[in-house]
Amino acid sequence: MTTSLDAIRECLEGVIPGTMATASADGLPNVAYLTQVHFVDSRHVALSWQFFNKTRQNIMVNPHAALVVTNPSTMQQYRLRLEYLHTETSGPLFESMKARLAGIASHTGMSGVFRLLGADIFRVHEVQALPGTTLPAPPSVRNLLAALRASSARLAACTDLEKLLAETLACLDGEFGIRHAMLLMADEAAKRLYTVASRGYEESGVGSEIPFGQGVIGVAARERAPIRIGHMNAEYGYSRAIRQSAAHSGWADALETEIPLPGLPESRSQLAVPVLAAQRLLAVLYVESPQDLRFSYDHEDALVSLAAQLGMAIQLLQSAADCGEDAPAPPGLPARPDGAPLAVRHFAENDSVFLGDDYLIKGVAGSILWTLLQDYVSRQRVEFSNRELRLDPRIRLPSVSDNLEARLVLLSRRLVERDAPLRIEKTGRGRFRLHVARPVRLAAD
Repeated sequence: MTTSLDAIRECLEGVIPGTMATASADGLPNVAYLTQVHFVDSRHVALSWQFFNKTRQNIMVNPHAALVVTNPSTMQQYRLRLEYLHTETSGPLFESMKARLAGIASHTGMSGVFRLLGADIFRVHEVQALPGTTLPAPPSVRNLLAALRASSARLAACTDLEKLLAETLACLDGEFGIRHAMLLMADEAAKRLYTVASRGYEESGVGSEIPFGQGVIGVAARERAPIRIGHMNAEYGYSRAIRQSAAHSGWADALETEIPLPGLPESRSQLAVPVLAAQRLLAVLYVESPQDLRFSYDHEDALVSLAAQLGMAIQLLQSAADCGEDAPAPPGLPARPDGAPLAVRHFAENDSVFLGDDYLIKGVAGSILWTLLQDYVSRQRVEFSNRELRLDPRIRLPSVSDNLEARLVLLSRRLVERDAPLRIEKTGRGRFRLHVARPVRLAAD
């Protein structure tokens, strides 16, 4: 009986190695186990090329092969009739397979042996179910299509970016049963991602950063493709955000400017999905679990679809905040705060801001806060708009994809987390107010 390739993706998770049969130019057969079979689309698979072995030699002279894969839940076997097309040694597919192979190698104690040389692309001419005794399929734990539909409706109801980010993570928890997740916005100019929201961790990690290309999250951002690992692997894990320091300022060097990236101490499954809009990278949605093989191809499809809607929503909400503003609040002087002065120190080299001796934020968000406080101290201003921030040369926003709304969300959350006597309150579309609860004393380095 023939079946479709996309109906047997559970067989391609690497739980049970596939068995591949090839033949030399003169017809001499060879059978070998295969570490990884990767679903590409309904007509193609990619097989991992790791060694210059007999299988590889045969494929180069005779492109036809047979592959048997097994469903780990039912033990149903399928035979695939294949034809070799070409090999990819870079790009999204290669990086996805490289990450998955690293997880498999770590799980089997073969980290020093398994190394992906290329992704061999095969056309699948036929998928045939083989006769034999099978087990009943386990009941489905959750309907992912229903979860996606409910999540889409919830995201569509969000009217501001902060609510959208929080609702996305709430949907992952409530609708999908994914307890540990985070959202990181992209800074294309700096080739880095910064955490703006997380759920399921003791520390939120808001403000933590990761460069493009590092770990599952960074590779997903660089390749703009989902990366999924079913077993823990040190190469693609995270321990701390990379430290950024003001190299030419001894005072800044003596203070801690690292915000730890949130994450499970024993993450067994990881999935990172890029959030795109109009072919532009906006963010990365990352989920993880302490269970092996927690996320399947179906989870990947569902989260890619959710990320597509999230990307459109982010772009729409940011455009709405930029294109129009509510009427400004009535002018008036802010109340004079009481208490001991709050020392705020700014380092221009990386725009890091300290409240007393405590590190708060850096980068564009730090530059925004410093600019607001300068205007507050010199002019007693507390009412601001997105538009004027975008035009203010002191902030030095990137010329493309500045993500101003996301940076304001990041700054607002860091102020709340650090229990700072400063707050940012949204007062309307494209407008916000700075609240200052103590006198402020500014110092620049």
